[in-house]
Amino acid sequence: MNLVCLDLEGVLVPEIWINVALKTGIKELKLTTRDIPDYDVLMNKRLGILKENNLKLTDIQEVIATMDPLPGAYEFSMALRSKTQLIILSDTFDQFAAPLMKKLDWPTLFCNTLVIDEQNRISGYRLRQKDGKRKAIEAFRTAGFNILAAGDSYNDLTMIKMADKGLFFRSPPSIQKENPEIKAVEEYKDLLAAVNEFLEDQE
Repeated sequence: MNLVCLDLEGVLVPEIWINVALKTGIKELKLTTRDIPDYDVLMNKRLGILKENNLKLTDIQEVIATMDPLPGAYEFSMALRSKTQLIILSDTFDQFAAPLMKKLDWPTLFCNTLVIDEQNRISGYRLRQKDGKRKAIEAFRTAGFNILAAGDSYNDLTMIKMADKGLFFRSPPSIQKENPEIKAVEEYKDLLAAVNEFLEDQE
């Protein structure tokens, strides 16, 4: 059996934290795993900024409510799901993702969970598991799946390399330059073509 695993932010939906940064004017919140490869370092930095600026979960959820999938993402995901199974492997959080998953017609999502205190402040986070994207690919392969994986950031590298076929999608030139062996595509039609080619190879 075949399976496609995709990152979420930057691939199917805009970067949530960048949109929060634009809404609040806090430039440091624009940093993502494209900029800081160590996810724990990045998240602890974000949590510190939220605390300093007294930003609560509801403040971020209000921004997310105004967001839509990237242009063409819905059509691409539905075309993909008509051909094979799709699972989204993301480092986002349950409390952020639901409105965007609804707009994508509820694809399967594996992600993490925020720790929220009594004042609705984000006090921490719980990873589903460390290096969860890679471990999910390993588990799917053990279950007998042939896997294509695609993402755009440093935190997608381990799943891309672990998959039977891995691609960058709209990734920064710096990441592509550091990993020239990984094919990079920019448009959904090209990503769908790569999926079709992958599926044909498995027949």
